[in-house]
Amino acid sequence: MAKLTIKDLDLNGKKVLIRVDFNVPLKDKTVADDMRIKAALPTIKYVLDNGGSVILMSHLGRPKGEVLEELRMNPVAKRLSGLLGIKVRKLDNCIGDDVKSRTGSMSPGEVVLLENLRFHSEEKSNDEQFAKQLAELADIYINDAFGTCHREHASMVGVPKYLKAAAGFLVQKEIESFQKIITDPEKPYVAILGGAKVSDKIELIENLFDKVNKILIGGGMAYTFLKAKGYDIGNSILEEDKIDLALSLLEKSKEKNVEILLPVDHIIADEFSESANVKQIDDISIPEGWAGLDIGAKTIDNFKEALADAKTIVWNGPVGIFEMKPFKKGTTEIANYIAGLDAMTVIGGGDTAAAVIALGLKEKMSHVSTGGGASLMFLEGKSLPGIEALTEKQSTD
Repeated sequence: MAKLTIKDLDLNGKKVLIRVDFNVPLKDKTVADDMRIKAALPTIKYVLDNGGSVILMSHLGRPKGEVLEELRMNPVAKRLSGLLGIKVRKLDNCIGDDVKSRTGSMSPGEVVLLENLRFHSEEKSNDEQFAKQLAELADIYINDAFGTCHREHASMVGVPKYLKAAAGFLVQKEIESFQKIITDPEKPYVAILGGAKVSDKIELIENLFDKVNKILIGGGMAYTFLKAKGYDIGNSILEEDKIDLALSLLEKSKEKNVEILLPVDHIIADEFSESANVKQIDDISIPEGWAGLDIGAKTIDNFKEALADAKTIVWNGPVGIFEMKPFKKGTTEIANYIAGLDAMTVIGGGDTAAAVIALGLKEKMSHVSTGGGASLMFLEGKSLPGIEALTEKQSTD
């Protein structure tokens, strides 16, 4: 990769400012899921093992520039201390004289965690002075927060203007995995797209037309496509104003010689609820008063058949309402199936990653992304501000 990585740096005796993604769920003032904290451990440990001291910064929740007691980073520091086996000091702010004093006196091997970046509105507005104050705390900057790489925030794009900036191990793996499927994917290449809205995936679909052999469409977005083809979709989710767009994408797929597979049967319910009346229908059309909430058995078989010889698979968006037990079969079956294939399997972040992790299949995939919005932006062929801001390799000595 063209950008500087953590292994390109001399970290001995250096204070290293690491942007991590510790935006974790909290319950009863403790960390409910520490997956994101664990994901940053290799980078943190590498700095410590190579003679550096670590200053960590992250956002947590959406405090909107206000100090909210329930969104302080204290529970994160506690969990990280346990995982690292050393005391992680949590500071009461992320900028200011006290922070500068405490970080200034750090010795190699020490770790501090700054307070929630988003307690300051200047973080989201990418305020230059705020970024400069953060940068003044350290000698080197490392970005290991792929989940926020699509955000033009001060800690992502402002700080690298003042410090040598490199990718941490997590960000490096994300970049390399996505670059592989964007620039040199092994064929056949199949994309699985789900989620609620066609509008969220327009640019992704158009970018994939020049790369993939097949696109399998499930989830709520499938019903706008089915409606465009003239089928009844009952009370299923529909973007009425995107019907013409769906039709044009179907036409374009023929021009590009990309096969689009849509559901041919469904799991339907009479309301959006776990306690709804649920049934499987073998027809492609859905009766009035019912909504499609998962793909049916025949569609699952069709999708598996389309995936059987794939050498590259990218999946963005569950194919049903995975969070509800009656509508999780489609996503579960597809996930288990591709986990057993001899293919490069890249799982876009967000709900798809959550589903794969919940099923215990993370280790069986080539790459499970930690960033929903960031992975989508990458797959759309766009550059990510947080990665663009890193130092180019050739600019180093």
